[in-house]
Amino acid sequence: MICCFLGHREICETEELRAQLYAVIEELIVSRKVDTFLFGSKSQFNNLCYALVTELKQTYPHVKRIYVRAEFPVIRGDYLAYLLDCYEDTYYPEKAIGAGRSVYIKRNTEMIDKSSFCVFYYDEAYLPKGRKSGTKIALDYAIKHKKVIFRFPLLKSAQASNKG
Repeated sequence: MICCFLGHREICETEELRAQLYAVIEELIVSRKVDTFLFGSKSQFNNLCYALVTELKQTYPHVKRIYVRAEFPVIRGDYLAYLLDCYEDTYYPEKAIGAGRSVYIKRNTEMIDKSSFCVFYYDEAYLPKGRKSGTKIALDYAIKHKKVIFRFPLLKSAQASNKG
């Protein structure tokens, strides 16, 4: 089973968020049998989730962390070795080749397509200057494709439906 993480570049990281995410990720590993986690890049949410999965990997060593690149379709051996120090594998999605400015959207849809579960950090108040939110595009795509979604930050009205 596979899970991906998608979220804003900047988040409001709190101990409460960290604890809630840790509990969800551990539940995914233990109860939902997730053994593979897909990560993108360039976001504080991604960094937080990576740190939590890495921490949980000490207890659940079978868990794999996969870096799905949106840059560098072909990489040199030294960069591959660098990535494999942190991740168990990395790849560049075929559908992202030649995507230009929409490469991150293509990468995100690839991650969603491969996943049964998606963990999002989406705050409606967060809007990047001068463009659409890539996280919102990805969230809409995951909803359309009927993925099990865990959404943060938890909203009082969404807490009951957040358990997918």
